[in-house]
Amino acid sequence: MSQQYSETIGNLARLTAALGANATEIPHLEGIRVRLEKILADAQETAKQQAALIASKQEASKKLKSLAREGVRAATGVQKLLQEHYGLGSEKLAEFGMQPFRGRKVKKAEPKQPGTPTSPPPTAHSTNPNL
Repeated sequence: MSQQYSETIGNLARLTAALGANATEIPHLEGIRVRLEKILADAQETAKQQAALIASKQEASKKLKSLAREGVRAATGVQKLLQEHYGLGSEKLAEFGMQPFRGRKVKKAEPKQPGTPTSPPPTAHSTNPNL
């Protein structure tokens, strides 16, 4: 139960108890006291239900996280088996939501800066075929 509701329910409980203790002095407020008691009982029951739902929500979240993790592991295994069965480059893999291997893209050659030699200068060994 959130802080604002617990404070409100506490105030209702104190007011209802005080009305009950002074019922002989204020008999004309008996109807509203009974109504407040019912509202208080309903509010307390709803707060209990809310607490139980919060706990069950947390359990459901844990279970969902666990199932998602387990599902990802199983799906990864199945994907590897499909790649093994059909081959890495098979277009059939696309049917299963997988990207077939289509080779690597060729990187573009970097532009050469002016004044930079393209190859090392020839040496005596590279110009003499007899060596």
